[in-house]
Amino acid sequence: MEWVDKLIIEYEQGRKELRQMHDKLGDSEQDEKDKSEINSMINDMTFSLEWMKTGTQPDMYLGIDKHGAYQTDHIANMDWFPSLDIVPERKLTEQEKQDIFLKLVKLSARERVCFVLREGYLWEFHDIAEELGVSKQTVHIYFKRARKKLGIDNKKE
Repeated sequence: MEWVDKLIIEYEQGRKELRQMHDKLGDSEQDEKDKSEINSMINDMTFSLEWMKTGTQPDMYLGIDKHGAYQTDHIANMDWFPSLDIVPERKLTEQEKQDIFLKLVKLSARERVCFVLREGYLWEFHDIAEELGVSKQTVHIYFKRARKKLGIDNKKE
């Protein structure tokens, strides 16, 4: 797992804890001030998470980084994926590579890892679960979500 994937998981956990803290606060004047601060922190974490997940600055539609320039290195260097020692029938064009990249960037870090290990490397669900330290069912859920986001029929599995 790349450093950014770990960071995304940590940010999501932190945001969840902030929401729990917010929900526990009452209606006193000090609690309202604390809620305001916590909301600001939640918004900042959400903004950062969106940026890390998509590779683009959130709310920026016409920017130069529109196509996930920040994640190019992240997806290309998933160093713990083993190399496939298979000679491809043909090389992908740059446009095909970009199309694949733009589809994979829509997935969360866990969905992307589960999808690539299952579809690209033909790993079994239990092997992926063991590698990621999660249950087989969790891997199955991530995989189904990834297929749904990519527009692949889930009946095949």
